[in-house]
Parts: sequence; C-alpha cells; structure tokens
Amino acid sequence: MLNSLRQQYAQLITSGGQLILLFAGFQLENREGWLWTLSGIALISVFAWYSALHRYRMISGTPTSRVASAAQGYVELVGSGRAHGDPILGKCSMLPCLWYRYKIETKNHKNEWQTESTGQSEAPFCLDDGSGICVIDPRGAEIVTRHKDIWQVADHRYTEWKLIQNDPLYALGEFRTLGGSNNPVTRNDLIKQVVSEWKMDNASLMQRFDLDGSGHLDIDEWMLARQAAKREADKRLAAARAEPDVHFLRQPQDHRLFLLGNLSPEKLARRYAIWTWLHLAILFGALGGIAWISNGYAF
Repeated sequence: MLNSLRQQYAQLITSGGQLILLFAGFQLENREGWLWTLSGIALISVFAWYSALHRYRMISGTPTSRVASAAQGYVELVGSGRAHGDPILGKCSMLPCLWYRYKIETKNHKNEWQTESTGQSEAPFCLDDGSGICVIDPRGAEIVTRHKDIWQVADHRYTEWKLIQNDPLYALGEFRTLGGSNNPVTRNDLIKQVVSEWKMDNASLMQRFDLDGSGHLDIDEWMLARQAAKREADKRLAAARAEPDVHFLRQPQDHRLFLLGNLSPEKLARRYAIWTWLHLAILFGALGGIAWISNGYAF
C-alpha cells in the first residue's frame, strides 16, 4: 500500500491533473467554480513541483559510484541492463525483457476505454558497469523507460512499458554487498560453532581427545581440543573470506527515492528540471488567476 501511494504521488509530475481541472473550470462557467478549480490546480502544482524538484536534487546531487568500489548505503549506479538468469517475458507482448509494466483496457458501451487490469514484474535483473555486476530488486521502484508499446486487438487495448537487455541503465537506491569481504562472521564465533558441533557428537569428541581413556576430558585434553577447534575455525574463516561478493540494489529502508530508468543521469535530471519549472509556472499562473477573479476582474 505504501509503495502504491508513493508511486501515485510521483505520477503527479506528469499526470496532467491540472489540465483536467482547467477543463472543469470552463464547464462550470461561474466565479465560485473557477476559484475552486484554480485552487485545486495550485494545490496539485505545489505537490508536483516539490516531487519534481526532489527528484532533480537527488539525481544531480548523488555522485555516480562503481559497483566494485561502491560504499554500502545510498548510491547512484550507471551501466548496462543484464538478465538475472533467463530473461522474463512481457505480460502482453510475450517478448523477452528485464522488467515490464502493463495495462489492459476494454471498450465499454459508451465507446470509452476502461482499465481492465494492470501490473508489473518483480523479478530481479542486473546492472553491469564493467567493474562488477549488481543485482537489482525492482520492487517499490519508480521506473522511467523510453520503451512503450501500445496496440489494439478487437475491443481491447494493450499498453506495455519495458526495460530490455543491454539497455543503458540508471539506478538510485540502497546498495548492499554480501559475500567474503562483507561476511560478518568472526574467528571467535567460528571457534564457538566448532566446539558446539563437536560436543553434539560426544563419542567422536572422546575418541579424538580423551587420550587417557578416562571417559571425560581433563584440562589438558580440553586445551588440545580448543587448539584443534581454532585450526578448524581458521580454515572456515578463510573459506568464508574467499567467497565471491554479491552486490544488491534495493528500495532504501528509510524511504528515500528508489529510481530506475534507461535514460542517462543528465537526461533524467534535465527532464525533472523542466517539470520543476513548468509546475512552478502553473502554480503562479493559478495564483494569479485566483487573485484576478477575487478582485472582480471576471464574472
């Protein structure tokens, strides 16, 4: 629910809600109606302006990192899209892709299009920047793509947005690395683990370290067992450290912007800068209209 609300809020940037309200104002054709309409336009413009400005600042203010050397936390990555395993198939087109969103509409008795179903994929895909590969979990992301297909079959209309293999890929989100270099296990943890495992098989423990056959381990024999446990722990620690790193990008836990797209950071920043100024102009236009009507210059 939270992700849905946040995505709906982001859609205010390009929703065209102000145009719908402006059309309603022309239909009402009275002073009170125009005041309510222009107030609604101003309110939408404030939220849309803030939303676009926030995105512009996050994109332009976050430096690009390399996968192999990125710090743990909030990062910006730029690379090429790669499948994580086999590519998935678009819901409507059935063509291979990395990610898709779809909308199916049907024509009603008034010859108007009504939404029948919508959805999007949640399967992970990868970003490759030449220094390493990062697995991206797209759940909760705001995704901007230039791939949009619309086609009609009988009384159904299909719209599908996609990210595809080898797309230039921009990603802004929470970066985490799992594997050898970031394995949190310590030598002491492994020593305790080894000793605990050996105690569970008491017969083997006695066979190995009960040198005098007394049926229990004295202090010297326990010291011998602990030395062996340390050597085993060192082997396990070396094996853990040798495991390859796996990098992940996901939705930030602190609800910061999680943005994916197949546009360059420069184009994305420019896109949101334009929307910032546009909504600011609409806001001041609406406020000017409210002042003009309130002062009796219309109706």
